[in-house]
Amino acid sequence: MTIQIRKLIQAILLILVVAFLISMLASCNSKAQPAGGGWNDGPVAVATTKVELTNADYTNTYPGTVVALNQVELRPQVSGYITGIYFKDGDHVSKGQKLYTIDAQMYAANYDQAIANLQVQETNLVKAQKDADRYHELEKNDAIAKQQVDYADAALAAAKKQVDAAKANVQSQQTGVKYTTITAPFDGTIGISQVKTGTAVSAGVTLLNIVSTDNPMAVDFAIDQKEIYRFATLDKQSAKANDSTFSIAFGEKDVYPHYGHISFLDRAVDPQTGTLKVRLEFPNKENVLRAGMTCNVHVANDRGTPVILIPAKALTEQLGDYFVYVANDSNKVTQHKVMPGRYIDRDVIITDGLKEGETIVTDGVQKLHEGSVILTGAEEAKK
Repeated sequence: MTIQIRKLIQAILLILVVAFLISMLASCNSKAQPAGGGWNDGPVAVATTKVELTNADYTNTYPGTVVALNQVELRPQVSGYITGIYFKDGDHVSKGQKLYTIDAQMYAANYDQAIANLQVQETNLVKAQKDADRYHELEKNDAIAKQQVDYADAALAAAKKQVDAAKANVQSQQTGVKYTTITAPFDGTIGISQVKTGTAVSAGVTLLNIVSTDNPMAVDFAIDQKEIYRFATLDKQSAKANDSTFSIAFGEKDVYPHYGHISFLDRAVDPQTGTLKVRLEFPNKENVLRAGMTCNVHVANDRGTPVILIPAKALTEQLGDYFVYVANDSNKVTQHKVMPGRYIDRDVIITDGLKEGETIVTDGVQKLHEGSVILTGAEEAKK
């Protein structure tokens, strides 16, 4: 009995404690809600501005990579030992300039042998031609068997084929001799040699060097597929002298002094990234640009196209989406979902969600909710 009474007392005490806590919370809430502080207690003082179109001056920035417009790996087409190197690493080379030589003794000997074999076959052809002519004369007088004439014609045909084969062999061996000298395929800059004099090289395998064009140079960067129409329009515009639409920089201060233009847009969008490669072309007379350099590509906006620019503080973010409060004629606000673009100082470009002439709240947005009544600075002054 004593145990039951004790449990009953504990239950009563627990109920009293809970009731006390509830009353305390209610008292705190009533004190925390001062007069005029609720959402429905009256208009909220805010600052507003009217949405207008403006010609904003800004640039879009993309990470880019400097590449050569043309680049070739030099590999030998015959095997042998390097006998000569005729350039300095990093030299500017001209098309057809001799770069490497490979030991040509064996290839020259094979060529001489092919020439000698051709001469033998040509001699055999002369003999076969004379035999065939003689037998045909005898055939006219019915002084030789038809079979002998046929044999002579067959031997003549075979001799002609032998001469053709010998000529082809001569050409092949001559090409081998020619390939013992490696020349520059075009004007450009040659890199560091991968072989030394005396190095054994294998046809089509050993990398000798790399030659790349150096003027002009290209810069590759990727754009989102939503920007393709804009860049396609820029691509159609002819490149004008001193057109500053495209520029590159290698830091905040290292700005390249020459402007570029679009060389081409890639043929298709990368399905994995949803981007398209754009290639720009820049002059490089001073040889400052080198393949593999990274840079920032700056693309100036079309200053002839007005944009909506609003204070960035007017934006509110909810779960990754952006909103602004738009005031109607009744001084009530509604939330409009917007698409922010580039930030310019303390302002932001709105690409979708707002129209020219609408009034938005710029200060006091944290005190608003859907349907709030607002009081602008002018109206508050009248009061």
